Amino acid sequence: MSVVSLLGVKILNNPAPFDAKYQFEITFECLEPLQRDLEWKLTYVGSATSSEHDQELDSLLVGPIPVGVNKFIFEADSPDLKRIPTSEILGVTVILLSCSYDDREFVRVGYYVNNEYDNEEMNDDPPAKPVIEKVRRNILAEKPRVTRFAIKWDTEDSAPAEFPPEQPEADAVEEDGTAYGAEEAELEAAEAEAEVTEGVKEDKEDEEMGGADDTAGPAAAKAEDDESDAGSEDLEAESSGSEEEDIEEEEGEGEADEDMDMGEDAQQTSTGKEPAIQGQHQGEVMVH
Repeated sequence: MSVVSLLGVKILNNPAPFDAKYQFEITFECLEPLQRDLEWKLTYVGSATSSEHDQELDSLLVGPIPVGVNKFIFEADSPDLKRIPTSEILGVTVILLSCSYDDREFVRVGYYVNNEYDNEEMNDDPPAKPVIEKVRRNILAEKPRVTRFAIKWDTEDSAPAEFPPEQPEADAVEEDGTAYGAEEAELEAAEAEAEVTEGVKEDKEDEEMGGADDTAGPAAAKAEDDESDAGSEDLEAESSGSEEEDIEEEEGEGEADEDMDMGEDAQQTSTGKEPAIQGQHQGEVMVH
């Protein structure tokens, strides 16, 4: 808790010429007696690109501070033009009103300041070298930016905690970073496993496709060859069987002829006619 609270700041001369003094009416409240004075400062930001051109316009020690609401007038000189880049004199800049106790800043109020010529002609066509007598400043008092800092005042109890209080129950809880890292590791492992599974599946599909090609290729050709061979064997068997049947039929016919011849021979022998013809028929039978 802050011992001193800033209640309000009123800018007394605004707008004003660029080289006029700054005048602030400051109201604050003190909750308990202070052993030291309050130090107020006003800083002019000379450049938006570098802090080297910042300059402290004035500082004021206020004290002793009575308990309760206090009010005073703070005046500060205008900035030194020699410390401001020529290109940064006109345009928008910032002033900072701050207060410290024992060299520890506890409040800061920032205002935007617009510096421009007091006539439209010069604003439309500004001279190469700024004419300071014609430049006026306008502090945007309606939109201050207030920043407060916790500091140590006169007692140790008022000092802000340098470290957060001990929380034994929080130590037992797993850290977010560890849990998050574990979740990331699990996710990566799952993704890697999915990739491996997908790769194995693709390889298996390739193997199945290759097996199908083999089955449709050499195996099928072999089966066709076997079927053609079997057909050939059957045809050969049939042809050989028919030949054997033909031979048997021919032999049967020969035997029949022989029987017939033998019958004729027997008839001729019994009649005793033409023995020479009998020998000729026997020779033909031997040929068959």
